[in-house]
Amino acid sequence: MNDAKTVAIIGAGPVGLAAAAHVLERGMSPIVLEAGPEAGHAVRQWQHVQLFSPWEYNVDKAAARLLAPTGWNSPEPKSYPTSSELIDRYLEPLATRTPLREAIRTSSRVTAISRVGFDKAKTKGREQAPFEIRYQNGKGPEVLRAEAVIDVSGTWFSPNPAGRNGLPAIGEPEQAHRIAYGMPDVRGADRARYAGKTIAVLGAGHSAVGTLIDLVHLADEVPATQPVWLLRGADPAKAFGGGRNDKLAARGELGAAFAALVSAGKIRVETEFGVTHLSESDGRLRIAAGACSGARSVIADELTVSTGFRPDFSFLSELRLRLDPAIEAPVALAPLIDPNEHSCGTVRPHGARELAHDEPGFYLAGMKSYGRAPTFLMMTGYEQVRSIAADIAGDKKAAARVELVLPETGVCTRGGLESAAVASGCCGGPAKEDTSACCAADETAKKAGASGCGCS
Repeated sequence: MNDAKTVAIIGAGPVGLAAAAHVLERGMSPIVLEAGPEAGHAVRQWQHVQLFSPWEYNVDKAAARLLAPTGWNSPEPKSYPTSSELIDRYLEPLATRTPLREAIRTSSRVTAISRVGFDKAKTKGREQAPFEIRYQNGKGPEVLRAEAVIDVSGTWFSPNPAGRNGLPAIGEPEQAHRIAYGMPDVRGADRARYAGKTIAVLGAGHSAVGTLIDLVHLADEVPATQPVWLLRGADPAKAFGGGRNDKLAARGELGAAFAALVSAGKIRVETEFGVTHLSESDGRLRIAAGACSGARSVIADELTVSTGFRPDFSFLSELRLRLDPAIEAPVALAPLIDPNEHSCGTVRPHGARELAHDEPGFYLAGMKSYGRAPTFLMMTGYEQVRSIAADIAGDKKAAARVELVLPETGVCTRGGLESAAVASGCCGGPAKEDTSACCAADETAKKAGASGCGCS
């Protein structure tokens, strides 16, 4: 090992490349291992999607500083890119025109990480041992050693199944040819698969909402197209978001547009529909909720499962992780993002302190750090890796410093109950320090000796 710390970064998505930029800026040596054939491989799977955050929130500052000498033209900060534009105008130049091009190893899938000479059970001297990262490429097994590891491999390729209990529905593997996960391009590359058919969409997040809106537009072009919304919960309005209260305007507009389509009857809605069984029915797909006898069912040609994602920890089994047992996020971060408690869509900025584990030098960041929680924003990841790079470099003051102000979602919930007071603007943004406070106003009131601001 040389004097400059080598930092292994797993994943060359937006947050992974930002991590490499911050590591490089700190005088350390990043090595980025990307499983796909190109940087931004996961983002390339949803190129048709327009982001609901404008360019000003999608470009990392250290990455922009790397790009500046290349003649890169910064996009208009207030405009909204598609994922394809994010790749063409930001990720691709960052990965190919800056010094990061020497650090990225594509088609390199990480298979295991440990400490040199240490299994998980051995403690004495562990902190001084470098990490050993094993990965596969076209040449066969490879080994990399590094003083620190940042895992930003994301969750896109490990989607949640259709089953309501976290397991695949009975028959789900057998019906895989009729199922898509995430957000298929129903009006573009996948149009032939969906046009003129009955398409069921399971989920209540932005991926489900966006797909259903696209299916309504497809139905305008091909009238036989019939979108069906399968909702596990009882209240469709929870998917509509904060509307004009949302500080990310495009996100609010998405929810408002969706609400109007549902109200107009453009989308068939099946509430309290927890999928349990999938089976063939006269060449189509029977989607059942409940026990076989007397189960409710929907007959469709295709099913899109947009029920979120979960992290893959299979290659981290020899590391000492501290994960919340329910959310599967780092234990210090989990209370801030637990969807059982609140769904503000934002969380107070956080960094190395909240993302560290009992394995010094190892960090989870990006979407993977949120475990099964659905509220991650790209700009949150940029702040995470800025702090982590500072921590690895030994700049504890910079690591602890907050350099990000997140936009408010406009509608928050706590304990599963929506707060009208928060929606009307009493939030003041997320709490800065007190994880038991639902918002800044609540935190301030509690510090003053009151029971809270009343919005929780």
